[in-house]
Amino acid sequence: MKMISWNVNGLRAAVGKGFIDTFNSLGADIFAIQETKLQAGQIDLETPGYFQYWNYADKKGYSGVAVFTKKEPLSVSYGMGIDEHDHEGRLITLEFEKFYHVTAYVPNSQAENARLQYRVKWDDDMRGYLLSLSSKKPVVFCGDLNVAHEEIDLKNPKTNIGNAGFTYEERGKFSELLKSGFIDSFRYFYPDTQGAYSWWSYRFNARKNNAGWRIDYFVVSENAEKNMKSAKIYPEIMGSDHCPVELEIEF
Repeated sequence: MKMISWNVNGLRAAVGKGFIDTFNSLGADIFAIQETKLQAGQIDLETPGYFQYWNYADKKGYSGVAVFTKKEPLSVSYGMGIDEHDHEGRLITLEFEKFYHVTAYVPNSQAENARLQYRVKWDDDMRGYLLSLSSKKPVVFCGDLNVAHEEIDLKNPKTNIGNAGFTYEERGKFSELLKSGFIDSFRYFYPDTQGAYSWWSYRFNARKNNAGWRIDYFVVSENAEKNMKSAKIYPEIMGSDHCPVELEIEF
């Protein structure tokens, strides 16, 4: 089973840059996207053979996630059931017979870490939510998690310490998630691979110079460790400041 996750940084813009061709060529069983920047009715995206699920932010042109799946889920939920977090269109959970698939667009701590304390609260509540799911069946958690976990996960760690996405608080919360019973799938297969990034600034020729960050993940509960087959990043795929990431897993 092939799963793809991609922050498209505005779906309508991405469609104009070949999103559908990429979607079709990757042939995922489950394709999750983040930062759609849409409201209901603003796009008519034809994906024959896929069920579509969308979560929109209350605020127009902001955030938003969607999931396209070949197999119809047993149930679908939007948000984590905490009102404080559930107005920004950041979370969709699909329940299947043998696993849960969760996609998220995790809040950015923003310039000068203006939203860092909220972000820390989100991380704590998200971990609790994922643990409640994993107590029932395995969980695949994917999306733009807006954190580079270790120094190996970004090009210039020394100069970015304390910046949004590389604060000690955010990195620590990601460590807590892993220690609570989850696996960073890419690092599971490639523990020492350097230069593997999923996001590049539009400034300073960052992508051309591969001065990036790995902030897009597939995180898998430990009770599905043996189900994981491979992980991949697609830096050659354009259309956003992020690139797609992939997990092959069998249930």
